[in-house]
Amino acid sequence: MKKYLLKKYAELIVKSGVALRKGQSVYLLSSLETEDFAAMVVEECYKAGAKKVVVQWISSKVNKIGLKRGKKENLALILPQDEAMMKWRCEENPALISLTSSDPDGMKGVDMSKVAYINQVRYQAFHKYIEESENKYQWCIAGVPGAAWAKKVFPELSKKAAIEALWEAILKTSRADDGNGIENWKAHDEDLKARCDYLNSLRLKKLHYTSSNGTDLTVGLIPGVIFLGGGETNLKGDFYQPNIPSEECFTSPMKGEAEGIVYSTKPLSYQGNLIKNFWVKFEGGKAVDVHAEEGEEALRSILSLDEGAAYLGECALVPFDSPINNTGLLFYNTLFDENAACHLALGRGFTNLYPNYEKYTEDQIHEFGINKSMSHVDFMIGSKDLSIVGTTEDGKEVQIFKDGNWAF
Repeated sequence: MKKYLLKKYAELIVKSGVALRKGQSVYLLSSLETEDFAAMVVEECYKAGAKKVVVQWISSKVNKIGLKRGKKENLALILPQDEAMMKWRCEENPALISLTSSDPDGMKGVDMSKVAYINQVRYQAFHKYIEESENKYQWCIAGVPGAAWAKKVFPELSKKAAIEALWEAILKTSRADDGNGIENWKAHDEDLKARCDYLNSLRLKKLHYTSSNGTDLTVGLIPGVIFLGGGETNLKGDFYQPNIPSEECFTSPMKGEAEGIVYSTKPLSYQGNLIKNFWVKFEGGKAVDVHAEEGEEALRSILSLDEGAAYLGECALVPFDSPINNTGLLFYNTLFDENAACHLALGRGFTNLYPNYEKYTEDQIHEFGINKSMSHVDFMIGSKDLSIVGTTEDGKEVQIFKDGNWAF
């Protein structure tokens, strides 16, 4: 891949992704094998005036060994440096950049109940910092090819060729393959905002999903809660792009109002495990039963993370005829696959979607109906014949999606 395009991609992540402010610190997550590109991002951060860039290196190989060999109680121990880092992040509010490159099969064979236990303990220890810093900083998740990920997407190619092919796919779907990513995202934002404005004007109270694969699900919506797409604005007034790429217009539904069954249309890569061909059944808003042809243990572990993990936190609308879906690739990475077609998310909802959310406490907003959870797990449900019919507050039915795509 041309170094010039990679530098422009790094610039896109820093300037449009987190929209880094001069004098702001950065917290960067990166795999060890993507060090070269991470260095480009660090350089762009300092060129943009970063105060300090803190890098946390991730190794799925090391993590897997620990999870297989270590005792869960010891792995969940909170060390002084862990507490200090969370406190610093809460006080400093650094921009968060996450470079995703994980192996879709990297945690295969790991006891997912152990992972769930560790996540629960750490969330309980750090939730006060998480809630305190909510909506106060910019964050961006962007893709970078790892060897195992690239070979999963392009198994017929050599490792080098697969990495090159994945780079091409990432830059294309991220609107960065021509070196003009920043300008391209400005235009893309305008389209997403126009669609969200229309959806918000409808004042919808529920969505009904149906598809020939068996999906028949009705989800209730919260009065006044908006649809949002593309860039977001935090409480400090920073406008940033949390996901590169992104094709969705999304909202957070009413907790406790989901009835029916929904079938996945793409595999879900969760904690290094692939979950394939699954369905989720809802009653009273809660996922009461699931089944997967592969990875059912991992799927069930999602629902048990905490009380809110089995409820919906997001309904995202993405056309089947999206740039990502049109590549014909299955990315085995939620950032990309969730933006290929419509998806739902189990777990945490988005408090910043509630009108005048800054006037309320986190607990108040959750009481209004936005789900609270330590987790947020997206899974894809979009199909070529998916229909979504919305019902407005005055009882009118409006076709939102027809044959998998926007009906307006």
